[in-house]
Amino acid sequence: MTQPSASSANNALFVSPEPPVAGAGGGGLRSASLLEYLKQHYATQVATFTLPHHSKTLAARAWRNAGRFLRGSPPLLDRFSRFESQLDPWLRGRQYAIGVVEHFWCAPYARVLRPHCDRLVLDLHNIESELARTHALAAGGVQRVLMSRFASAYRRLEREWIPQYDVVLVASEQDRARVDHPNVHVYPNALPEIPQPLVEEENCIVFSGNLEYHPNVEAVRWFRGSIWPLVRETTEWKLIGRNPEAVATIVAGDERIKLIGAVEDAVAEIARAKVCVVPLLSGSGTRFKILEAWVAGRAVVSTTLGAEGLGARSGEHLLIADDAPAFARAILELLEDPPKRRSLGSAGRRRYLDHFTWGAAWTSLQSAGL
Repeated sequence: MTQPSASSANNALFVSPEPPVAGAGGGGLRSASLLEYLKQHYATQVATFTLPHHSKTLAARAWRNAGRFLRGSPPLLDRFSRFESQLDPWLRGRQYAIGVVEHFWCAPYARVLRPHCDRLVLDLHNIESELARTHALAAGGVQRVLMSRFASAYRRLEREWIPQYDVVLVASEQDRARVDHPNVHVYPNALPEIPQPLVEEENCIVFSGNLEYHPNVEAVRWFRGSIWPLVRETTEWKLIGRNPEAVATIVAGDERIKLIGAVEDAVAEIARAKVCVVPLLSGSGTRFKILEAWVAGRAVVSTTLGAEGLGARSGEHLLIADDAPAFARAILELLEDPPKRRSLGSAGRRRYLDHFTWGAAWTSLQSAGL
């Protein structure tokens, strides 16, 4: 952690468990937007955590999660707990007009932040109990048992910690309805205003995101097994995003599947595809992968859950399909109909410009009195 600079009369403390920067995944993008707003209105200090290394092997994860299961302590909340001492340099002898905590994983730090912050704000990227609940429904076997247990634990912890905050931010109206708090505001996921890339379409479809994030792993597995065989003869499938090794075995053995991994400019890479696919079966919040496709002016096929919170209408801004045959038919329809692809892509880009740029999203922060 870098040391804080001198405090200011109108100052803010921004506490984040992950780097609040573009390129660090959807969480980093959301945090970067909120941090930029705060910097324009407050003298802002940023505190992140330095975590000890832990193994990502299957055996190590299974051992850790077995202990968490027995304790009723969800993985990410457990991972980011017990680092109060790392906040000492920002808190000792200091008072802030506002303290902002990113992710529910760090909500218990309200205990040490409250004496030093006039107001506390909790930014819920997801409703973690809902994320775990839908993961349990989409998974099977041991994963279903684990995630059902963690969903119950999150519900209990949400009831305990969310009321400790003065203002709660959520990503969608659907998530607002899932939060019991008198001062909840929808702060939508958003991107800076980005010009539409001018690139030629290639005969491919694309899936983008952090490829080790469990809703994305589930989506890739479902698409590979149930949807891809129905469209394979007409196109290629590209997967872009960090941690490609997490899905490598799922997509192995097919020369028409291209596991690209991380790229410098996700929007430009998405713009090369004819269709962006979002076959999500679990999740909460809203999907940056759809926003990036809209920035690129590209057509999207999504499940209902994948498009949740964006106010998009099927047939106008994207196509929605919730079973494998319908999803495949929607892809094939768009591959065969360039004018419809362009129409959906253009409508999606207009929706992004109207509602999901940083400037548009910041109006909700002003309404929240931040």
